[in-house]
Amino acid sequence: MTRTPFGQLPDGQAVEAFTFTNAKGMSVTAITYGGIITSLKVPDKAGQLADVVLGYDSLQGYLDKSPFFGTIVGRYGNRIAKGKFTLDGKTYSLPINNGENHLHGGPQGFDKKVWKAEPFEHPGAVGVVFTHTSPDGDMGYPGTLAVKVTYTLTDDNTLRFDYEATTDKATPVNLTQHTYFNLAGAGSGDILGHEIEMKADRYTPVDKGLIPTGQLAPVEGTPFDFRKATPIGARIDADHPQIKAGGGYDHNMVFTRTGTDLEPLITVYEPTTGRTMTVATTQPGVQFYTGNFLDGTITGKGGKVYPKRAGFCLETQHFPDSPNKPEFPTTILKPGETYRQSTAYTFGVR
Repeated sequence: MTRTPFGQLPDGQAVEAFTFTNAKGMSVTAITYGGIITSLKVPDKAGQLADVVLGYDSLQGYLDKSPFFGTIVGRYGNRIAKGKFTLDGKTYSLPINNGENHLHGGPQGFDKKVWKAEPFEHPGAVGVVFTHTSPDGDMGYPGTLAVKVTYTLTDDNTLRFDYEATTDKATPVNLTQHTYFNLAGAGSGDILGHEIEMKADRYTPVDKGLIPTGQLAPVEGTPFDFRKATPIGARIDADHPQIKAGGGYDHNMVFTRTGTDLEPLITVYEPTTGRTMTVATTQPGVQFYTGNFLDGTITGKGGKVYPKRAGFCLETQHFPDSPNKPEFPTTILKPGETYRQSTAYTFGVR
């Protein structure tokens, strides 16, 4: 574990970077600003390490223009329609920062906060505990929310995220991680050749603002059927109204789960390097996003330009707009309860 400076915010707040490495040489770098994962180096089939996450070489890039590269997202990952919800008879208004909707906790969400960080080392595991307290009324949300997110790297090449939160007033909570992956290496082109298999037999169709309609639609016979391994690019430009709405994939997939424990539900394979990534989670869904809004205007790490679809995100989550959709699994955390969710990415080769 190393701890180094990573610049400072315009107000003078210092940002630190933590780099932790396991016994096999896999390494993760995460910074206190947004809990951002700035680097994730994993071996290919020849044992060669490459950084497989999109981002910047310096803090300034993340401050100037970042589509949530590598961040912790909260209080509410994904969209809330028109920035409004009603809870216990009271209507709350949140900032609008995505068309006419509220996205990822607002313009000053958890991705823009400097988190407290405590590194740890245990036998076979190393990582960082990030903590942050969001005050009552922060971005319009009720309640003081105390959040803890633990990043753990184990010797089996698993990077695990454990989320915890408590509140003093009922409030919506939907925490996730927004890393963009390219298993061929960040900046090595698009991700259309990656093959993905997902235990999801339904998804949540969206309107033109990418707000779920409330329906849980079957994936059968649609471009959203990844129950068998399929290249991401195979149907990404299909003549389908939902593909057109998202400009590709930008949809919540509903897992076919056997229980509530951490369960492997997604496998990604990159044929040229042989790298694989398995995603296990306790969450009921995942936002599968294929970097449709990347457009070649971002120059990332090592001076490499990120074209459209240069990375994919697998944001494990509860469903978008759940505070306005009583038929969806609830995202309301109440006083006396503890929010707990876990997601683990395990890297390998084939």
